[in-house]
Amino acid sequence: DSVLAGLIDIHTLLDVGTGTGLFAEQFAARGLSVTGLDVNPVMLVEARKFVPTGTFEEGVAEKLPFKDASFDVIFMGLVLHETDYLQKVFDEAYRVVRKRLAILEWPYHVQDFGPPLEHRLSFERLAFAADQSGFMPTEKVNLANLVLYLYKK
Repeated sequence: DSVLAGLIDIHTLLDVGTGTGLFAEQFAARGLSVTGLDVNPVMLVEARKFVPTGTFEEGVAEKLPFKDASFDVIFMGLVLHETDYLQKVFDEAYRVVRKRLAILEWPYHVQDFGPPLEHRLSFERLAFAADQSGFMPTEKVNLANLVLYLYKK
């Protein structure tokens, strides 16, 4: 719930890289209208089972198949480090979101689990891409093993 703190009238959320719908399920349980996007159609079949009220589409973060300002919030959970063109992802998110982009990622340091450091994204790299797309300065929330980045439009 803290991800959406301070925002009024949040109704729609796009879960980019939804996978089996783990995060989408939690957002839907909180009353949001959830759309999930994933590159893997097999994952979308599973997501539909866990989130029957959700809408799930095949696609990539670099070319979102949605109209401008389609969602109140875009959430990317542990997927941004897997994308090929970081700036395109931010540009597309800016185009499609109305209020906020929330990114859950691995911290930029070596851990005993998760991807190697060279696959992780630094705060500075993310902040630069966000700024280039038009997002307001970043809020960074350090969690136990992950980092949540919040960007306002």
